[in-house]
Amino acid sequence: MTQLADKKILLGITGSISAYKAADWVRALRKEGGTVTVVMTESATKFISPLTMAALSGNRVYHHMFKDDEPEKIPHINLAREHDLNLIAPATAQTIGRLAHGLTDDLLSAIILASSAPTVVCPAMNSKMYLHPATQTNIATLKTYGYHLVDPDNGTMACGEEGPGRLTEWPVARQTILKVLAKQDLAGESILITAGPTREPFDPVRFLSNRSSGKMGYALAEAASQRGARVTLVSGPTTLPAPAGVELIAITSAQQMHREVMARVGEMSVVIKAAAVSDYRPASTYDHKVKKGQPSLQFELIANPDILKELGQDKKNSGCVTPLLVGFAAESQNHLEEGSRKLREKNLDMIVINDIGGANTGFEVDTNRVTMIDRNNGREELPLLSKEETAHRILDRLLQLMEGKR
Repeated sequence: MTQLADKKILLGITGSISAYKAADWVRALRKEGGTVTVVMTESATKFISPLTMAALSGNRVYHHMFKDDEPEKIPHINLAREHDLNLIAPATAQTIGRLAHGLTDDLLSAIILASSAPTVVCPAMNSKMYLHPATQTNIATLKTYGYHLVDPDNGTMACGEEGPGRLTEWPVARQTILKVLAKQDLAGESILITAGPTREPFDPVRFLSNRSSGKMGYALAEAASQRGARVTLVSGPTTLPAPAGVELIAITSAQQMHREVMARVGEMSVVIKAAAVSDYRPASTYDHKVKKGQPSLQFELIANPDILKELGQDKKNSGCVTPLLVGFAAESQNHLEEGSRKLREKNLDMIVINDIGGANTGFEVDTNRVTMIDRNNGREELPLLSKEETAHRILDRLLQLMEGKR
């Protein structure tokens, strides 16, 4: 089950060379359980066939304003009523101009004008066309109407020019769609999330680290942003793309993470420490690569700052109820005992415990099974879920705690 399950999406495709990308978007929407109805402009049919889109969507494709076989159904009215969200991708300068001026000379623009569902617009065009004052004015007008615009990417165009105008990638569009559809129950909250591993250098080419991929922390950042929070993500080195709509602060070491977190904590209503911070670092580092050849090698380790414990102690000393502190405990044995101990010792509001020994619940996987314990002795065990679903369930629990604090 995903956030797009059972959602009815109307996908409008217009006459851009990037129309071919819409085929993959349809497949992605259907894979997540969404129902997709495709509406194409006449120009779009020159780039990708209605037959292709019908096969991928599993539904009839609409591209004529008037149909002789079903005149009584009034497609531009009925289609406007039937969907949870309208997605126009790619959106050409022509279509953006139509929508900005309320013109209805094709089926897609007539549907959008008659629809009360939210509309997400993903522009795609030559960079000079995109940057032209007329296009920028039309985009600004659409925003005043409540349309949700997704900025295009920069890059090389089909025409060979470089600049803004490439259709955004699906993960960015998806994040916008999910935010538009989500209940904005975290609006007004400022949430700091840490994610990923840290690296503690030994010499210029070696470091101490761990297997954390950052997937859980990034899923939390995306989910919180979807639900309206202002999210700051302090992340160690990962291979994950930066979440759309999130302020990303990249760090490497535990000391760097400590500095960035402590500098921002005063602005936050919630801190979620999902990072796997290295407990120790080498007491000294080598300026040059250590050569092999010695039969053995020893080096001293010293403790890194315990960021979460320090935050909990500061909160206790100040007597403040905010920020709410949420920790993670990745355990291989005595999971609940260890998690409960950390909850008490670090003065946390909630801790999320997961078994790193499971094949589907440890590091570098897309699923998780966690138990949440809060300071009021509340406990909730979640089944095996995707990390995205787990993130939303954690935020649901967090909201309950926030209501209790209020």
